[in-house]
Amino acid sequence: MTPPKRRPPQAAPVQTDQAVAAICAVIARIPKGWVATYGQIAAMAGLPRRARLVGHILQNLDNGAQIPWHRVVNAKGEISTGQSRNGGDVLQRRLLEQEGVEFNDRGRFNLERFRWRDS
Repeated sequence: MTPPKRRPPQAAPVQTDQAVAAICAVIARIPKGWVATYGQIAAMAGLPRRARLVGHILQNLDNGAQIPWHRVVNAKGEISTGQSRNGGDVLQRRLLEQEGVEFNDRGRFNLERFRWRDS
């Protein structure tokens, strides 16, 4: 039996200034006390299925960027963690808690309760 043919991986479109601007514009609209997922941000910015691009852009933001980066979370109702965050996950939780987002003892929150629905 012959294994199925695989298509070669396609290169991801280059991160453009237009994509960065669209993603940052959506994030800037998230109200205090609400969150949005990486995938939700990508879709709202006209870049469906580009959640990783949202994460990449947020990871490379200038320190002085005036967008509420802390309101972007993963689809499991958690803050994404990792060594590359350099303590940003702890800061993110603290900022969200200050805005009223309630975490359980496992570090999760009710995504459906706190998910921003742009109207």
